[in-house]
Parts: sequence; structure tokens; C-alpha cells
Amino acid sequence: MQLNKLIAFHKTVGDATRIRILSLLAAGPKNGQALAGILSLSPPTISHHLAKLKEINLVTDRRDKNTIYFHLNESVLHQYSQSLPQLIIGKDKPMTMENSLQLEHRKIIDNFFSDGMLKTIPAQRKKKMIVLYHIAAGLKMGRKYTEKEINEYITQFHPDYATIRREFIVSRIMHRENAIYELNPKELWDEIIQS
Repeated sequence: MQLNKLIAFHKTVGDATRIRILSLLAAGPKNGQALAGILSLSPPTISHHLAKLKEINLVTDRRDKNTIYFHLNESVLHQYSQSLPQLIIGKDKPMTMENSLQLEHRKIIDNFFSDGMLKTIPAQRKKKMIVLYHIAAGLKMGRKYTEKEINEYITQFHPDYATIRREFIVSRIMHRENAIYELNPKELWDEIIQS
């Protein structure tokens, strides 16, 4: 995608009213009067914002008798949304599978962690493995940990250290012998299964 089109897109959607309009249109087509009523704005103001969104083809319109209905162009929204990561990470090349997976994993980590703390242990296996990999990243390969040390380490991320410690063993991220814990080589760790 051309850089000037991408810049125009971000300039256009960098407005709270336009984002609200897009959110409303995502739920279904609306006419200008309905949008003005919902957003408590004047019809000319709504027309101005809709014209800007139409300029970048993010909104289309269809006439039904005397009423014009506005529709969100979802394919254009997706195209623009994916273009920025491709441009930055992929250096203007199509996004590789590896970069796409890194973005997906980062998104999962961002969703499940807040200020470094795990909000909840994911129920879905794939997400749980991504979270476990993330927590285990701070442990040193080859170092032996007492149970107390592992508990203290896990507590930095989540108070239920017993469950996460057990998940480390079940997922073969760590092994335990005589209450001593050690990381397994990464080749033995359960894989993050792609859905």
C-alpha cells in the first residue's frame, strides 16, 4: 500500500467522532439523521465527517428511495489496519508467517497481562502455552531451583503459583526431581499448537 494512502487513512480516523461513526456503522447501516441523533451532533457535522470517511473509501452510501444509508467498508478497514504492521515489520514486504505469529503472541500477552501480572490463567490450551512460555522466559537454563524459589518467581506474575508450577511440569517446560526444579531443553517443551 502506498505510504500517502496509509497516512491519509490514519489522519482521517484520528478523530473521536469518526471512530464513533465507524463503530455505529459496524453494527449496521445508518442514515445521517440517525447518526446525528445518536451522537447528539448536527446533521452538517455528521455530513462533514462522513465525507472525510468516504474520501478514503472507508464508508460507502446507498440510496433507498429518499434516504441515503451509510455502510462501513470492512474490507478497506482490514486492509488499512494490516498495512501498517506490514510496512514497519515487513519492510513493505508481505507479512511473513513468523512476524504474524509474533504479533499474535504479543497480542495474547497484552490481553492476559497488566503491569506484568497475569490477570487470569487462560483456559484455551494455545493461549495458556503462550502465557507459560512468557513466564518461563525469565528462568535460567541449567539452573536448579528449589520449590520455594520457583514459587517466589511465579508469584511475581500470579498468586496461584501451585497451578502454574504444575502447568510447567505438565507442559514439559520444567522437570522436578526431589523437589528441585529445572528447565527442560526447549525442544522438549509442548508446542504452541496453532489453531
